[in-house]
Amino acid sequence: MILVIDVGNTTTVIGVFEGDRLIRHWRLVSERKTSDEVGILLLNLLTLSSISPSDITGAAMSSVVPSLDLIIAEAVESYIGVHCIRVNADLDIGLPIAYENRWEVGADRLVNSVAGISKYGAPLIVVDFGTAITLDVISEDGAYLGGTISPGLVTSMDALFGKTSKLPQVALEAPGSVIGKNTRWAIQSGVVYGTAGSVDALVRRIWKQIGRESPVVATGGHSATVASVSETISSLEPWLTLEGLRLIYDRLT
Repeated sequence: MILVIDVGNTTTVIGVFEGDRLIRHWRLVSERKTSDEVGILLLNLLTLSSISPSDITGAAMSSVVPSLDLIIAEAVESYIGVHCIRVNADLDIGLPIAYENRWEVGADRLVNSVAGISKYGAPLIVVDFGTAITLDVISEDGAYLGGTISPGLVTSMDALFGKTSKLPQVALEAPGSVIGKNTRWAIQSGVVYGTAGSVDALVRRIWKQIGRESPVVATGGHSATVASVSETISSLEPWLTLEGLRLIYDRLT
């Protein structure tokens, strides 16, 4: 069994693979803890899922929060008893990186690209709906070209509510109509349909730049909401990052 951990700015997603099958997964708030606190949390999650720590034979992690990297790695080693591979641009992950500064690329973006290519081939666009919305572009020959970064749905809504005290906070879901008949629906329409329209516009511009259409796979916490109204997203893979970590672990061990 392999333990995989994706540390994002807002949430941390943890999974356990048995072979190539994801058998357990958890989504937690990303917050600073001591390595002992993280270790105890991991033990509790495994125990509640009837998984013995001794069954875990390896671990891999991607992170965009550097202050948590060493804490989590130490927790895995001390409490689970295995070394935790930390994915970065220096590792041989099987993905050529054609980026101006390869060390600026977030580990999660590289991991998503590895998993996306494995399942959908190349060229490919991966859209990750997290704290930020990222579009990652894979060339026809399987190289990471770069992409776009824009505010995520929650980030946009926080900015909206922070500046408009009279607007009600609403759930992040697509209303039945683009034309909102009340304030709640109007906000949902603007955020969800607006985000889908932005993603679709970026995808079409990317297609034009690379000279052809490609599959577009969506992942991340709010991917299902936007994918349901998008005109360009062709596939939904909520656990793409965890799958990429498994693939990279298998490659490096």
